[in-house]
Amino acid sequence: MNKTFFENDDIKIIQGDILTVNDISLSSIDLIVTSPPYNVDIQYNSNDDKLSYEKYLNFTKEWLSRCFNLLKDDGRFCLNIPLDKNKGGQQSVGADITQIVKNIGFKYHSTIIWNEGNISRRTAWGSWMSASAPYVIAPVELVLVLYKKSWKKISGSRISDITRDEFMEWTNGVWTFNGESKKRIGHPAPFPIELPKRCIKLFSYVDDTILDPFMGSGTTLIAAYMNNRKSIGIDIDEKYCKLALRRLTEKIQMKESELFAEV
Repeated sequence: MNKTFFENDDIKIIQGDILTVNDISLSSIDLIVTSPPYNVDIQYNSNDDKLSYEKYLNFTKEWLSRCFNLLKDDGRFCLNIPLDKNKGGQQSVGADITQIVKNIGFKYHSTIIWNEGNISRRTAWGSWMSASAPYVIAPVELVLVLYKKSWKKISGSRISDITRDEFMEWTNGVWTFNGESKKRIGHPAPFPIELPKRCIKLFSYVDDTILDPFMGSGTTLIAAYMNNRKSIGIDIDEKYCKLALRRLTEKIQMKESELFAEV
């Protein structure tokens, strides 16, 4: 079942499944920013995060195909995924999903390496100090930068709000900033607001519509709101819809109080 959980002029939260949502117009989205389930047995409230790798890739193909149809012809997609994984067996996740998006019809633009700097949290070493079977684990994730048909963006307001320093720093394809605290946010796999903020300011215009098909705690929607974009978030779980709405409400109230103080 899909239902509109919240809606105003700039924000829409849908409790539902990206595979079956039918109240988003085709070819209407300017930019998608999302981090889908990684299939590493994270304890989400509703989602099964321990599929077989084959089923996980099939699911990935299904939801990415749906997203392809929702994007405008000059729409972009920033897809945050793992480089690889070793839980349940070594898998080249980043390479496999890159091939899937190409097969669907997405055009490949570039890959941003997000350096989380979390190597200190490692617990899996394989054969400790032995050549027998060591694990090699990079403390990075990927952000695939994709587009539908045309990389040159011609739709929208044509108003960019990125600063000179932001543009120079963020067009460097290695981004270094910390991840987000699960405990602080109240979600098992949150990403920091810095990630969607950079994607939104670098790859979309003011007033564009941003979609996150795996909304979770609502971070993409918050980044969109704080940077004067419209947004749509989808999540299957009512608990996370409530969490996202609560976090958004706090930001809306904060922004309105700041505007009132300036009057």
